[in-house]
Amino acid sequence: MVSSSANLWVLLGLGIAGVLQLTKKLKKAVKVDFGAFIQRLQLLPPPPPAPPKAPHPLAGLSFAVSDVFDIEGFVTGFGNPDWLSTKEPSVRTCPVVSTLVDGGATCVGKTVVDDMAMSISGENKHYGTPTNPAYPSRVPGGPSSGAAVAVAAKLADFSLGIDTDGGVRIPAAYCGIFGFRPSHAAISLSGMIPVSGSLDTIGWFAKDPSILRRVGLVLLQLPFGTQRNPRSIFIADDCFRLSKIPADQVTQALIKSVEAIYGRQVVRHENLGDYIKSKVPSLSAFHSKQGNSEGKLSPISQLVNVMQIIKRDEFRANHDEWIKSIKPIVVAATAHQGPEKPILTADDIESCNTIRNELRAAMSALLKDDGILAIPTCDPPPKLGAKEVYTEEYLIQTSTLSSIASLSGCCQVAIPVALNEKQPISLSLLARHGGDRFLLDTLQNLYASLTEKIEKASKPQTSNKSISKEESAEIAKEQGNQAFKDKQWQRAIGFYSEAIKLNCNNATFFSNRAAAYLEIGSYAQAEADCTQAIHLDKKNIKAYLRRATAREMLGYYREAMEDFRYALVLEPNNKRAAQGADRLRKLFQ
Repeated sequence: MVSSSANLWVLLGLGIAGVLQLTKKLKKAVKVDFGAFIQRLQLLPPPPPAPPKAPHPLAGLSFAVSDVFDIEGFVTGFGNPDWLSTKEPSVRTCPVVSTLVDGGATCVGKTVVDDMAMSISGENKHYGTPTNPAYPSRVPGGPSSGAAVAVAAKLADFSLGIDTDGGVRIPAAYCGIFGFRPSHAAISLSGMIPVSGSLDTIGWFAKDPSILRRVGLVLLQLPFGTQRNPRSIFIADDCFRLSKIPADQVTQALIKSVEAIYGRQVVRHENLGDYIKSKVPSLSAFHSKQGNSEGKLSPISQLVNVMQIIKRDEFRANHDEWIKSIKPIVVAATAHQGPEKPILTADDIESCNTIRNELRAAMSALLKDDGILAIPTCDPPPKLGAKEVYTEEYLIQTSTLSSIASLSGCCQVAIPVALNEKQPISLSLLARHGGDRFLLDTLQNLYASLTEKIEKASKPQTSNKSISKEESAEIAKEQGNQAFKDKQWQRAIGFYSEAIKLNCNNATFFSNRAAAYLEIGSYAQAEADCTQAIHLDKKNIKAYLRRATAREMLGYYREAMEDFRYALVLEPNNKRAAQGADRLRKLFQ
């Protein structure tokens, strides 16, 4: 017995020691810069203009760039050491980076990307996975992982990333920050290593929506103009049902925010999958041809397959020659997307382009110039080291909702939603292709209210004690009204009685209970309730009509006729009052 206890204490001690050792390792593993940067550098903006000229639009801001953007004198590494060792330093800086520096911002470094920017988990086995500052036990998302981490860790005010199939939106969602994918081709891709040219965009991250907008105005070269309010904000109900986020809380907070700012008439509900199925006929035909069962895949899941097919084909066209020549070391998360995938035929490519054109037309028809679509950005991130991130299933599932904007060319913003401290939650808003300014303006107008509503939703529900008696009485009255509509007269009387107990100065409560009493033949109670209602409100015409009916049934004909006549004084065209008065007058002729 003693020996058994001693062994137990030894095992417990070893367990505690192991936990302490693991904790030390984890603390050491988190670098000062969270592993975000691959290269520190500094590109300084020009001197500020002398007054009275306006300062540079991005004055005082710092930014980082993913290691897919060229900077003069530095080799663009593309997340792969073999690429880095076989390429020459860039001879000029990417125009987008130069535009930001000329706009007053300071570039502070190049950040880690996934291996050849092909994964979306954010893990890089060559250079180390950047640590997600908000959720250290979870992956940061990729391929623009370092850029997202730099902003989330407040190491830069904003950063640039590549977004092909979610490369900015997904890391933004995982790290709890804003991420913007502009309309396709709205920003030149010159000076950036391509992944899939027809899907690639240059996106950016920020922790603050005003900074996100400032950067957008510079990059998109948008002139200042009058802001427009959205006329329709579509909630894609089917997309929220499929997600693993608390959809009801998120959508209700969004709806309340929209109603508060733009009005209730703006909110629309849409089954996006059904809409796409009806407006993109080439989609199901293409998947049938590919041997996929249309019945097993939703239209949006069919879209993501098309997107990944295009991505792999264009990646092969861009880099297959180098891959075959160098034979680089490629990690598992990238390998399953590599050149060994089947090569598309000319007919396949034409079909994919037809699908893309139909989808863009469909989204433009839905959103027009003043519409916004709301969807979840993606599911919460998996834990670090999870085997799922190396599977194609994870890639497909995580980038499913990203395929809508990637294929249609729409602009999209990922918005952090602080509902849960254990895992990040992100909501996305989309506008039609070319609606970037409209989307940025809508975000700026909506975000403060959305944050307020989200905070209320995340707090524990208030108890009934905090509700006033008047409010409780109104709730009881509405319950009585519903019971009355359902012809549940006794239940209605019970609810109205409860309302009267809570607030005995409301004429409507007495008048409504009288109506229920009339239905069950309790005429004396009905007369008494109507008399009380009239005492509280001398112009309550329903109370006069109901008391007249009760008095007529009780045989008080003269008093009933007086009630009908007084009702006609209040409402001369009331047919019920006129007929009742005439009927009773004949009794006295």
